[in-house]
Amino acid sequence: MRLVTGLLALFALTLIAACDKAPQPPAQGGPALWQVQRGDMNGWLFGTIHVLPRGVAWDTPAIRDAMGQADRLVLEAADLQDQQKTLALFEQMGRSPGLPPLEARVPMDEKAALVKAIDDGGTSSQLLSGYESWAAAMLLSAASQQALHVSQDDGVEPVLIETFKKAGKPIDGLETVERQFAAFDTLPEAAQAKLLVQTVHEAKDMKALYDLILKAWVKGDMDAIAREDQHGEQPDPQVEEAVLVARNRDWAKAIGPMKGRPFIAVGAGHLTGRENLIDLLKARGFTVTRVQ
Repeated sequence: MRLVTGLLALFALTLIAACDKAPQPPAQGGPALWQVQRGDMNGWLFGTIHVLPRGVAWDTPAIRDAMGQADRLVLEAADLQDQQKTLALFEQMGRSPGLPPLEARVPMDEKAALVKAIDDGGTSSQLLSGYESWAAAMLLSAASQQALHVSQDDGVEPVLIETFKKAGKPIDGLETVERQFAAFDTLPEAAQAKLLVQTVHEAKDMKALYDLILKAWVKGDMDAIAREDQHGEQPDPQVEEAVLVARNRDWAKAIGPMKGRPFIAVGAGHLTGRENLIDLLKARGFTVTRVQ
């Protein structure tokens, strides 16, 4: 499940639109929020979910209060909201000439499942075959998300950005979109192929898994999120290292010299598991205190 949530985080913007949904009930306790302190830095760490159905009530008084006190917003990648730039980078980094057909990149016994996932997602093998395996996996994952009726537009980050912009506060990023894509693009082909196969396996169960993650996130149940991250097939070690662990380490380094009152918002999946961001910050001498 961890890889699915990573793909949701990185390429949710490809979703076309969400259908109208009735407003969801208020958060039961609210999504997880921590205070992060060391020296001249007294900020917050918020675990987000990047795509949501319309009407989820997640901005509790504690979260609104933290945003009001913060002097800036720090996202995973501030430039991810620039859709034109993100898509241009994806096309530049995700395509290569002379690639074999997508079906030729998976084991023989996975071809039927791949074809079904492509058909169910409403895309085509011809289209996906023009992309490297990591990029094809992202597109296939994004296509399967459309049945979830979720959208990045209804996710957490647009609300955070609008709130901080209205307050005239700066918005920074822990990394760039190029760095995010590079985590996948630099994987060896064998690891990319494993990522593609796992995406196919997870596509058929995506709705059930997403619903479990959403319910846990709204309640701030990080233990449940951690359990779902470990649900089912586990990621290839090279993929986990490049896409999650190495980025967590980079983010901890980026947070190290910060001062003031930053409101740091990253995907909740980065706050559980091996070398998660919270543990890495504690190892650097930060006091991390759960406040919601």
